[in-house]
Amino acid sequence: MPTEKEVYDKYADEYEQLVKREDYQDNILKEIRLLVSLADLDVVDLGAGTGRLTRLLAPRVRSIKAYDSSAHMLEIAADSLRKMNVENWQTDVADHRNIPLEDSSVDLIVSGWSFCYLAVWGGDEWKSALEDGLKEMRRILRPSGMVIIFETMGTGHQEPNPPAHLAEYYAWLTEAGFGSSWLRTDYQFKSIDEAEELSTFFFGKEMGEKVIRENWQILPECTGIWWQRF
Repeated sequence: MPTEKEVYDKYADEYEQLVKREDYQDNILKEIRLLVSLADLDVVDLGAGTGRLTRLLAPRVRSIKAYDSSAHMLEIAADSLRKMNVENWQTDVADHRNIPLEDSSVDLIVSGWSFCYLAVWGGDEWKSALEDGLKEMRRILRPSGMVIIFETMGTGHQEPNPPAHLAEYYAWLTEAGFGSSWLRTDYQFKSIDEAEELSTFFFGKEMGEKVIRENWQILPECTGIWWQRF
């Protein structure tokens, strides 16, 4: 089982195999549309990874720019977007705290399973790192623009069971004025063998054993969604 940093640096192909299996119910797009109308929006996807949210939104918005600190991940995102025959996108390497865009230039910012790393990797300065990230989001947003953040609320659980190491981060989001709810974004694998292989690789041996024990070709996943209009 590689570390999260190792995944982003070396295992983009394997990561893409996993995230393509997530949210087979198509709940993510439904939740976004409950919060904002996507037509004619200029969008930024921060911490875009291999383009999971970028691919979802590109056919439905005016433009979308995908940023991530890993060029390795963005190569896959760009390749998949080319195959979709859409031309309204760009990718670039950037940190959440330093986005190469002008002030007041976008309508919607999405950040999926990535804003948390400012806290996780921020050490004693994690709150300052989050504040810097939020300040940068507000800088590039147009008036009344919206931020939508997705984070895990528990893999292998039918109801929210958030990781303990993210509890303070989630409390910070609430203190910063974000509304929140949760949804199911279950993984649907091609077979039990694939479910065991990918879940073990990314979530560890214990999760792989649970997949076999529960006969989970569909692995339950709870996801939190936080939003705020500025």
